[in-house]
Amino acid sequence: MYSRANTIAMNDICINNSYNQIKTKYIPDMSGKTASPVSTTDFDEIIKVMWGNEVKEDVFKRWKQGFRFSPDEPTALLQYEGGPCAVIAPVQAFILKSLISDCSKRDSNWHELDPEIVSKLLIRALCEILQQAYSGTGNKFVLVYMNDADNSNQEKKASVDSEEEKIQELLPSNDHAHFHSQLRTLSFESSEEVEAYYLERIDMLRETFGVLLFLYSVICTKGVEALHSEITDPAEPFIDCEYGYGSQSLINLMITGRAVAHVWNNDQDICGLKLKGINKQSSVGFLTLLEHLRYCEVGSFLKNPINPVWVLGSETHLTVLFSFEKKLVSAETPNDVARRVFKSFDPEGRNFIPADLLQDVMSALDLVADPEYVDIMKKKLDSENLGIILLPAFMDEFFPEEAVNIPDTFTLHHYNGLIRSCLNKKVKYQEGHAILLETNVLSISENNGMQTCLQTKWPSIEVQWSSGITPSLN
Repeated sequence: MYSRANTIAMNDICINNSYNQIKTKYIPDMSGKTASPVSTTDFDEIIKVMWGNEVKEDVFKRWKQGFRFSPDEPTALLQYEGGPCAVIAPVQAFILKSLISDCSKRDSNWHELDPEIVSKLLIRALCEILQQAYSGTGNKFVLVYMNDADNSNQEKKASVDSEEEKIQELLPSNDHAHFHSQLRTLSFESSEEVEAYYLERIDMLRETFGVLLFLYSVICTKGVEALHSEITDPAEPFIDCEYGYGSQSLINLMITGRAVAHVWNNDQDICGLKLKGINKQSSVGFLTLLEHLRYCEVGSFLKNPINPVWVLGSETHLTVLFSFEKKLVSAETPNDVARRVFKSFDPEGRNFIPADLLQDVMSALDLVADPEYVDIMKKKLDSENLGIILLPAFMDEFFPEEAVNIPDTFTLHHYNGLIRSCLNKKVKYQEGHAILLETNVLSISENNGMQTCLQTKWPSIEVQWSSGITPSLN
């Protein structure tokens, strides 16, 4: 027994009421819906997008798991093998986004929630991800499930008590072929119908193929044609055929709803090749150790999301960082918009533009762009007549640095769902106390991947973890 804080109790009531209303109003009438197998054409394309030209059995087995929560942390999802973090970590991020929104007081006992509330947080997260992938304009939400006979067999298999044994329950050697032969789809007009459907069939999400069924639902809802319009390299599957890791396109699809391969803002023109990035401020963010290694550049749309939740990427794994300090994120400031617009005219990332583009940049930012005034600004910003306008000079002239209202100290929490990577093999949120130092000197620690990753957003950050051990990114 425990006594829950009033805030959490009230939020539980709010969540329960809202979902009960959905359940009452939107329970789909399944008698009027016809389950249909995935069409052969779409099926072949989806398999190719997901797995490449061949589905390898050992890789497929890595992805055989449902959405299961830790017995040591009610809202933390478990991960058994490497690979499905590309789905599990983003889903966890959206669960935490809702949890942060629902907990108006930081000191509420948010570590203790009823299983029913946790299930509803999971369904809310799944629906938000599907909503982002959903394009509207005549399309429908498409949910993928296994036919009833096969699903009931899987439920019997999943009655094993041990979580470890549960994920090891195997079908015959043609496992992936059997799985794909049993896939069926249902279409829904609204996200409310989707929520009601999942509420009635929560066990489907928990069982052996729960993660894969949801991933296929995201892909079918997105649509093969829309995927192909966003994927840069059709030859690169979402799931690595050797190790089972998710590609950046898959990660971006789960976080933002767009299956683009890059994490910078908007599209960039690299030597005549148009490479697509993130097109708006995301609901949850993304930081990666690979940016420190200069393999990529994460744009402000992902670094500064709407909610203080970030998926963290190492070379091989995804985890999640979050905070109840909402001042860590904000809407785009005029300064942010100016930098973004300027860089959209600088696709090669050189931090300057040709002087002839100055008028276009000023027009895009709704600045005075009369030819006479632009000529005056050209002479001022390009005093040496080099034919270029530098970003720092442009910002100093039109958008002087704004005071940033970010707290100097704040509390962070870290999630790693991979059981073997957690302290004492228990999946629990690790709490850390962060401080932003007053220094311009970057302290690099090659042995502290966590700090190095966080420094891509907060260059002067230091974190003291309550356990005395820095959580693993792997």
